[in-house]
Amino acid sequence: MTGDELIWRIAGGSGDGIDSTSQNFTKALMRTGLDVFTHRHYPSRIRGGHTYVEVRAADHAVKSRGDGYDFLLALGDSFARNPQDGEAYYGNEEVKPLTENLDELREGGVIVYDEGLLDTDEVENFDERVEANDWHVYPLDLRSLAREHGREIMRNTAGVAATAALIDMDTGIFEELMADTMSGEMLETNVEVLEEAHAVVSEMEFTHDLEVPTGSHDEEQVLLNGSHAVAYGAIDEGCRFIAGYPMTPWTDVFTIMTQHLPSIGGISEQVEDEIAAASLAIGASHAGVKAMSGSSGGGFALMSEPLGLAEMTETPLVLVEAMRAGPSTGMPTKPEQGDLEHILYTSQGDSNRVVFAPGTVAEAYEQSREAFRVAYEYQIPVVIVIDQKLSGELASVPASHFDREPNPDLGSVLSEEEIQEAPHHASGTFNRFRHDPEDGVSPRSIPGQKDGRFLATGNEHTPQGHIEESPDNRVAQVDRRTRKLDSIREDLDEQEHSNQTYYGPEDAEHGIMVWGSQQGSVEEAVDRLNEQGESVKMLGVSDLMPYPKADVTAFLESVDECLVVEMNITAQFRGLTQKELGRFGEKMSSLLKYNGNPFEPAEVVEGFDIQVNGGDEPPTAQTRIEPAAGD
Repeated sequence: MTGDELIWRIAGGSGDGIDSTSQNFTKALMRTGLDVFTHRHYPSRIRGGHTYVEVRAADHAVKSRGDGYDFLLALGDSFARNPQDGEAYYGNEEVKPLTENLDELREGGVIVYDEGLLDTDEVENFDERVEANDWHVYPLDLRSLAREHGREIMRNTAGVAATAALIDMDTGIFEELMADTMSGEMLETNVEVLEEAHAVVSEMEFTHDLEVPTGSHDEEQVLLNGSHAVAYGAIDEGCRFIAGYPMTPWTDVFTIMTQHLPSIGGISEQVEDEIAAASLAIGASHAGVKAMSGSSGGGFALMSEPLGLAEMTETPLVLVEAMRAGPSTGMPTKPEQGDLEHILYTSQGDSNRVVFAPGTVAEAYEQSREAFRVAYEYQIPVVIVIDQKLSGELASVPASHFDREPNPDLGSVLSEEEIQEAPHHASGTFNRFRHDPEDGVSPRSIPGQKDGRFLATGNEHTPQGHIEESPDNRVAQVDRRTRKLDSIREDLDEQEHSNQTYYGPEDAEHGIMVWGSQQGSVEEAVDRLNEQGESVKMLGVSDLMPYPKADVTAFLESVDECLVVEMNITAQFRGLTQKELGRFGEKMSSLLKYNGNPFEPAEVVEGFDIQVNGGDEPPTAQTRIEPAAGD
């Protein structure tokens, strides 16, 4: 099992420090020169329960979680319910870090478990499964070892030390990481636990051949997730106000912005609900500040009316919609792509907005900056769509990717000198909402500017902002606001770098289309398919409104058939594509997944084989194929 990658999974209970421990392990692997990618699984219950984090590290670029994993560190759930109280509903929670993780452990894999908390006699057919899969099992009393030196929570440190010993990894880098976050007695005792556990395991007889890969980076790397990237992109593009209400997984973006804005002269407001959050952001933007808000599906539903207000008043606004499985509360901590139609069409009437769905951490930064540029240049709401997968999974990204100039520019705002030359009503009111701009953008003034006075109302209005319902005015205003989308599409098409991602051989016979966070898994699947002798390429679509018709048309015309991959049951992105480009309906089939877990590359490969090559076997039980129209 030696090779060019390692996939390590740490499992325990919510509250056992699984997330923070995995982050430190990931950083350590990255600092040794490896590319890293994480996948996080945690329960939606406030009470908590079984959780795990998977860390994939390789000497080459890694773009997604892998297919299964190599090494399990099972710590047990020290916060589990008493089995007599909870087992009727949730089973034996204490042992779930073992029972819930064995199905995906690869043949020949390694298991380290804390025998101070876990008893394999409580795991059905454990010994038989170990033998059948050639697993290598190392029971360790991590709990007692941690207690000897300090607190039980330090068994995480002991578990990391055991991992390091078993895969021949130096512990010095872990000591450096601990010194970055702790000091004094806390640091001293953790180092003691680390060293003793490593020494104990090093003296054991190893039966496995799993080792940590070696690698090197050409340049400095940083470890970020999509939430970091959205927040940093917003800050670098000049955002200085955010209002929000907590809702998983949007909360991460809100928290990161809240941590940083005060130190750069910005403001963060946690308010009573999402209606107030979006409305405050509109007010800040109207006053001349780059502003944003956001939520997840249920909270975004409340933003429908403010979203329409921003469109009618032509107030720039950036919103983040961090999707999760629905409807209603659904599965708050699980990824799904079921909100696309909700995002595209929410708000009453013929309202317009721009929608970007980045597919990677790097794209999340780029497209967040683009969202603010477009919103403030064209005076329109822009929605950045992410999900629990992209928002929470950490990946290594070259630091140079973020080395760009900040942009505080407010877009199409007139100076006081320009306002003097601009059209005004006989009353002296500024013609804020002129009928005639060819690109649909009527430049705005900021409150307090001389001679820039106008009215801002949610009703249809005259160029000065007074309520007006005459047919001629209505048609002129609706037509002008709608022209913005054509102008934005032309603008985006002329940019040096397209938001759409092309991957694979240019002359490939078959295509796979994807949107949002599944892009990395599809790219890896494309590589595997081509290695198997298939002829496949991918198009990752980020511009969902206005739709990139030219890009998608060229892609679909170049292939014989196309598999559309997305995480929902209703094939919403495929439906959008058929709405915009109906003539390609017979070329497109769907591979769908909606069980709360993201695609693994192997599932995409399997789905492609079945749909394109006509295999008789059904796809993996957790996925679903929808044939093309007419099949």
